[in-house]
Amino acid sequence: MNIYYTDGSASPNPGPGGFAVIKNTKPHILGSEPGDTTNIRMEGKALVAALSDAAGEPSEIYTDSEFWINVMTKWAPGWESNGWKKKKGDIKNLDIVQQMLPLYQNSQSKLVWVRGHEGDEGNEMADEYANRARKGERI
Repeated sequence: MNIYYTDGSASPNPGPGGFAVIKNTKPHILGSEPGDTTNIRMEGKALVAALSDAAGEPSEIYTDSEFWINVMTKWAPGWESNGWKKKKGDIKNLDIVQQMLPLYQNSQSKLVWVRGHEGDEGNEMADEYANRARKGERI
């Protein structure tokens, strides 16, 4: 089973951003998107990249984004069944939600929340490489 750690970065927020996927304790994917972005978008992009890389194989994906775990496990299935609408307001980052949901639903990946910036080695590495990605570094 593969173990992933993911993180996203934007500085300022919103501003230039980057994301990182650590796979089995090694930097594996670094990316970004053009223009200004947000931490939340970059966290989502990192999870999409990890789920895509896992390709349906059993994996654990650690993230410090409780938001995205809730989106995938609690909210997005309802939004989808309601025609991608929620009771109050627009669904933010809908493009990422719609990309991530089928990847997650067709995966054997377990999303695991880890408290950020608390000394977890994988989380710290993902944070470091997300910041490097924000500055343009690629693997």
